[in-house]
Amino acid sequence: MPELPEVETTLRGLEPHLTSQRIDRIVVRNRRLRWPIPDDLEKRATGSIIHNVSRRGKYLLIQCACGWLILHLGMSGRLRVLAQATPPAKHDHFDLVLSSGMLVRFTDPRRFGALLWTSEHPSQHALLRNLAPEPLDASFDASWLHARTRSRSISIKLALMNSAIVTGVGNIYANEALFRAGINPRTKAGRMSLQRCEKLVLAVKATLLDAINAGGSSLRDFLGTDGSPGYFQQQYMVYARQGEPCRNCGAPIRGLRMGQRSTFYCARCQH
Repeated sequence: MPELPEVETTLRGLEPHLTSQRIDRIVVRNRRLRWPIPDDLEKRATGSIIHNVSRRGKYLLIQCACGWLILHLGMSGRLRVLAQATPPAKHDHFDLVLSSGMLVRFTDPRRFGALLWTSEHPSQHALLRNLAPEPLDASFDASWLHARTRSRSISIKLALMNSAIVTGVGNIYANEALFRAGINPRTKAGRMSLQRCEKLVLAVKATLLDAINAGGSSLRDFLGTDGSPGYFQQQYMVYARQGEPCRNCGAPIRGLRMGQRSTFYCARCQH
């Protein structure tokens, strides 16, 4: 599933092609995504000038003159910038056709992505209004993490993936950040000291920034808007490396399941 660095990479690829462009039309081939594409979306958005493109968690937000498009990539979704003459393929569910002569096409074999519309600010939308701070924002700091984990008996890894604590730290980057911080993923969140929270917050921010700079990770379905892969998977310290030697100490990387998600760590470096 695309995580925050992949969504941020998609945003950076889309932004120069969308900002200040007019949506000449919207072509919907399949409304049956995770939530149905609104029946009146074409009427609401066609003719709108795009003012801004931003991100909240894993949601992409396209600000138009009279409302906002909310997009989510789901598990296998991709957004590509293409020439308008590019013929659609089987899993190409909708196009935003732009005044520039280009289009933005959404491809999603599993149909778990979304395209929604809101006339109010998206921060008030039911999907976004309860999201915690962004991991790269100053508001996500050691004090916040420490305070939000005091009464929690879940593991610190699952706490990092809880959008009520911090928004957008997915499975890959939770594994990698915990390794960087030297913290065992099974550590109880409520037992984390303020000092360890500080170390983990710094590790989360550094890991995500490194991943964004590498264009995200290309696992199965994810490619950038221009079709280029990400390269962060070449830097993985623990993720998907079970049985391989730790790049730091040489001990074998261990794997287990936590919250139905694969977890990887070095028992020697993380404690």
